[in-house]
Amino acid sequence: MQSGVEQVKDVIEEDIWGTFLDFLNITVIPLGSGEDQGRITVGLILLVIIVFLFTSVILKGIRVFLTRKLATPDKLKFISVFKFIKYLVYLIVVLVTVSSAGVDITILLTASAALFVGLGLALQELFQDIIGGLFIITDKSLLVGDVIEVNGKVGRVIDIQLRTTRLLTRDDKVMIIPNHKFISDIIYNYTQNHTTTREFIKVGVAYGSDTAKVQKLLLECAENQTGVAETPEPFVLFDDFGDSSLVFSLHFFVTDSFVDPKIKSQVRFKIDHKFREHGITIPFPQRDVHLIGQSEPQPPTSEENE
Repeated sequence: MQSGVEQVKDVIEEDIWGTFLDFLNITVIPLGSGEDQGRITVGLILLVIIVFLFTSVILKGIRVFLTRKLATPDKLKFISVFKFIKYLVYLIVVLVTVSSAGVDITILLTASAALFVGLGLALQELFQDIIGGLFIITDKSLLVGDVIEVNGKVGRVIDIQLRTTRLLTRDDKVMIIPNHKFISDIIYNYTQNHTTTREFIKVGVAYGSDTAKVQKLLLECAENQTGVAETPEPFVLFDDFGDSSLVFSLHFFVTDSFVDPKIKSQVRFKIDHKFREHGITIPFPQRDVHLIGQSEPQPPTSEENE
């Protein structure tokens, strides 16, 4: 009985297990030559695959844990960022696994160093965009729906990606902005703190006009105007004594900064109508020109009269 068990054990160790080890040691890709020759075997490939799958499971668990309390838009943004991190982790894990299995990866790293340097220089701005996208997503300095001003252009944020952010401008055009712009440039966010913004319209009236009446008419123009908020209430400032006019400004709050040019235009129409109706004059600039050095005309002589 004992001899039978030993025979079965020998068969398993020598035949089955030995055959499996021989299969794992099959050289797929030889590396180098001589005594220090390295090689990529079937066993190494299987090990890399197993570690790769194990790493995928761990990363998925981390992603689920970190996004479990995020809203759906923020979750989608985080997944986009996480993909980039995941690929970087995969590369590191594969290199570490291959090195731990006895394969010298120094030659591979040395040979590809120049390639990595050139690639890094070429993709420098791309990396800046990705870092900018990470900052935007993590600190929430910019959200979909925000109205912002970039390089004198006002637009509503419609999409935030890892590399670029897309705006819809007031003339219904899509503006694509690299994310590094939000790190290096000054960006005006009209709706970061709240949904309303304060706008104003300047207007000049002729000297001698009733300033109290001007204030009353300007406030009436802002009342019941679509898009103008009732609270805070509009107000009028007497800005200056101008060269040709008394300068006033009508300040009011709008509920949608994206369409405020249209609201301002409608208010200006009302101001023009009200001022005409009540005899308030909006003067145009006037200048007195004095000509120096020109001789005055001489009266005609008696000979010319004859």
